[in-house]
Amino acid sequence: MNKFIFQLAIWLAPTTIYAQQNYSLKDCIDYGLKNNHSNVVYENEKKAADAKAKEALADYLPKISVTGTFDDNLKVQQSVIPAGVFGPEPLHIAFTQKFNTNGTAQLDQTIYDQSLLNGLKANKYNKQQADLNIKQNQETIIYNISNAFYQIYVYREQLRLLTDNLESYHKQMDISKLQVDKGVTLRKDLDKVTVDYNNAVSQIRVSESNLTLSENQLKYEMGYPINTILPIDSAAQQGLALPAAINTNSNSFSAFNRTDYQLSEVNSKLLEIDQSRIKAGALPKLTGYVRYGAVGFGQTINPAFTDLSPFSAVGLKLTIPLFDFFKRNAQYNQARYKSLNAVENLKLDAGKYQLEYENARTKLIKAQANLDNDKRNIDLAESVFRTTDLQYKKGVTDLVDWLTARNSIKDAQNNYLNSLYSFYQAKLDLEKAGGSLKTFYSSL
Repeated sequence: MNKFIFQLAIWLAPTTIYAQQNYSLKDCIDYGLKNNHSNVVYENEKKAADAKAKEALADYLPKISVTGTFDDNLKVQQSVIPAGVFGPEPLHIAFTQKFNTNGTAQLDQTIYDQSLLNGLKANKYNKQQADLNIKQNQETIIYNISNAFYQIYVYREQLRLLTDNLESYHKQMDISKLQVDKGVTLRKDLDKVTVDYNNAVSQIRVSESNLTLSENQLKYEMGYPINTILPIDSAAQQGLALPAAINTNSNSFSAFNRTDYQLSEVNSKLLEIDQSRIKAGALPKLTGYVRYGAVGFGQTINPAFTDLSPFSAVGLKLTIPLFDFFKRNAQYNQARYKSLNAVENLKLDAGKYQLEYENARTKLIKAQANLDNDKRNIDLAESVFRTTDLQYKKGVTDLVDWLTARNSIKDAQNNYLNSLYSFYQAKLDLEKAGGSLKTFYSSL
C-alpha cells in the first residue's frame, strides 16, 4: 500500500515540475486553431468558393473556339438541277470534291444576359458563406478544446481529493491494525477500514483512466500528437477551482451574434438570387461573334490542304426564349418557395436561439448556486469529520461514526465535482448560445 502511494506521488509529480512550461487553456486553443486538421478542410472550401466566383465571371468573358474538319467523300453527293433550267434533261452536278477541309476560329462575347448578371451577385455571398464556415469551425474548436480541458481539470481535482481520502484511510488502517494487535478492537473494524481503502484505490484507477481519455480527447481536438505527452498548466488550473460569477444578463442576447444564424441569412440571400436568376432566363440574350476560317477542295488530298479559300464574318446573335415558359415557371416557383421558407426559418431560428440562450442562462445560474453550496458542504463535512476524528481518538465515539463522517466527505466531494463540471459545461453552453465563444477565448 505504501508502494502504491509512492507510485501515485510520482505520477502526480510532473504537473508540478512542468508548471512553468505547460499549456494553459488559451495555449491549447491557440494550438488547436493552428493545427486542427479541420482548418485545412474549410480553407479548401474557401478556395473552392473563390474558384466558383471565377467560374461565374468566366461566363461573361470572351470565348474562343477553333474547329477543323477533313472529309474523304467516298461517294460524292450530287445535286439535281431540274430539266428546263439549263437544258431539256435534268442535270446531276456535284458541288464538292472527293476531299474537303474546313477550319474555323470563332470568338463569342456575351453582350447582355441578365441571368448571368444576377448569378454574379452570388459571388459575394458565396465568399461570405466560406468565411462564416471557417468562423463556425473555429468556434467548434474553441468549444471542444475548452470542454476537454475542463474535464481534465475535474479529473485531476478528483484525483487530488481521492488521494487525500486514501491517505486518511491508510492512517486509520495503521491505527486499527495496532489496536487489533493489542487486542483493543476486533478484526472486523480493521476490515471495514480496509474495504473503504480498497474502494478508494479502485476509484483512483478509474479516475486515472478517465483522465487519460480526456487528455487524448484534448490532443485530438488540438491536432496534437496522441502519443506525445501534453503538459497542462497547473497554475492555470488552480484559477478554475473558484470560478468567478458569470454575467447572465439576457438583454445582451442577439440572434445575429450566432454564426449559424448569419449562415442562414447568407443562404436566404443566395436563394433570392437564384430566384431572380431563373426569372431573368425569360429575357432575351445578345451575343456578338467574330468568325474566320478557310475551306479547301481537291480530287486528291494535297489540294484540299494547300488551295484554301478564306472567309470571315462579324455578327450579332439574339436569343429569345419562347416556348420554355412552363418549365421555367415551375423552376421559378420552386426557388420562390425555397426563398420564402428561408425567410420563415430565419424567424424560427431567432426564436430557437433565444430559447437556447435562456435555457443555458438558467442552467448556469443553477449550476453556480449548486457549486457554491457543494463547496460549502465539503467544508462542513470536513469540520464534522475533524470533530468525529478527535472524539474517536479519545474513545468518545466508535469506528462506525468515524467511517460515516469520512464517507460524508466523499459524498460531498462527489457532489462538488459533479457541480464543478456542470458549471463549466453550462458556462460553455451559454457562450455558445450567445455566439460569444471567440470573445470568451480572447478574454482568457
